[in-house]
This record gives sequence, structure tokens and C-alpha cells, in this order.
Amino acid sequence: MTTSSPGPLVVAPATRAEWELVRAWCAEEGWNPGRADAGAFFAQDPDGFFLGRIGGEPVSAVSVVTYGDAYAFLGFYLVRPELRGRGLGLATWRTGLAHAGGRTVGLDGVPAQQDNYRRSGFAPAYRTARYVGEVPSPERPVTGIVPAGSVDPGQLAAYDSACHHAERPRFLSSWLTTPGHRALARVVDGRVTGYGVVRPSQDEARVGPLFADGPADAAALLDALAEAARGFGARSIAVDMPETNPAAARLAEERGLTPTFETARMYTGPVRPVATERVFGITTLELG
Repeated sequence: MTTSSPGPLVVAPATRAEWELVRAWCAEEGWNPGRADAGAFFAQDPDGFFLGRIGGEPVSAVSVVTYGDAYAFLGFYLVRPELRGRGLGLATWRTGLAHAGGRTVGLDGVPAQQDNYRRSGFAPAYRTARYVGEVPSPERPVTGIVPAGSVDPGQLAAYDSACHHAERPRFLSSWLTTPGHRALARVVDGRVTGYGVVRPSQDEARVGPLFADGPADAAALLDALAEAARGFGARSIAVDMPETNPAAARLAEERGLTPTFETARMYTGPVRPVATERVFGITTLELG
């Protein structure tokens, strides 16, 4: 950024191509974004991504992605470091939130920002911890794991719906088929008992979501996803696990993963209940 004075901020919708710059900003912040996430993000809500510009140069960002008529999720809230403290973020934030309309909005907030989010009407619901490490290869072959693409799409969509606050078929279809993503399901006696995705990221490979009926299904999927990550050259994985499912943290510890940082899930209002016992890893901190 070379602008010497703040100048007027103009906040407007961003294109998918422009959003690649925001991914680079996230990497600078240490957020470890997925390398090919943008396509699935924009598939869900192409109008939910905003850039603030000064003199035509991008300086701030936020996304507020809508899911149906009742729910939206806020992420990618960023201002270039050299321009922070000038009110640019708040102006960008307000434009993004307007896109949500009357929907309940969720976000995952780092501790340093949670008081600011409270002042904007967000209330904390639970904490999420990112677990990172190298999962050893299993001693025995993992059974029941199949490519997600071989499973009936309706079954997979129904499973996802039970674990998320809103239907998201457009996102799910793109997320499962994005080049580089490895999407796996566990099937027992012809029934889906969980699914997960791992993808190349800036640092560790990111796992998300990791949804499963119980610890055994989650462990089988996590082992298989870690093996898939090794297949594209990643030695370590990272997975964001909610405290609402204590079995998730136990699984992480059993596999030698360690917590690195935490966020708080916060909402502006009521949300549709989910099967918390199935949520071993959220999809992303950016889209919930």
C-alpha cells in the first residue's frame, strides 16, 4: 500500500479472482488458508465477499456468506496492518453485515477481537481449538473408507445437513470436487457413518469438515485423511475441533495432535440445532 493519506474508503463486492489477494493476506496473518477454497466459497454465495479500496487499492476485506433465509456466516475480516486503527475495518464490517439482512450471523472470533464482536451484538456459544501435528500411519488398514464421490449425493447432503446450521448444497458439491481436495466417506452396512475432507493449505494440510457418528468412525476417517494428505506431500494436518464434542479433543490427543490456538463461535441470534456429537471438526473458520 503506497497511499500516503487515508482518503475515502469504497467498499464493494469482490470477484473470485480479486479474492485471491485476500487469501494471501490470510497467509500473512498465519491463518493457513486452503489453496483452492475460493471456488467453493463463491459457489455458495457469490455476492457475499467485499473489498474496501482506497484510491483503487484493496485495503480491507470481509465475507458474509448466506445460507438460505435464516443463517449467514462472517469471515475474512481483515485490514492491512499499516492502515489499522483508522475505522476502515468498521466501515467494511457494516457493509458486509448489511448483506445478511435479518439472518442470524455466526463467526469464529480470535480472543483479541471477541469484545469488539460482543459490542456488535454477537454472543459467545462455545470455543474451538485448532489441533496440529503429524498423524502416524495406522498399524492396520483403515476399513469402510470410500471416496465421497462414490456415495449417493442425497445421503451425503443429509448427513451434512444434520451437522450444519443450514442447508448448503452448492457449497458442498463444490467442496467435495475441488481439484486438490480429498473427500472421503465411511460406509458401514451400506449406511454413511461420516465424511471428511482434507486439502492443501499454506502450511499444514487442513481437515474440514470431520463429521462422524462416533469416535471409531471419526478415527478411521482422520487416519485416512492424514494418509491422503501425505499423498499430496503434507507431513502435518490441522483440524479445528469444537469443545461441544469432548470426544474430538480425545481423538486429537490419541493421534498426537496438539492445540495451537482457539477461537470462540459467536452468534447474533438463534440457530438451528446440530448433532454436536457428530461434529469432530468444523469445515472452516471462514464459513463455519
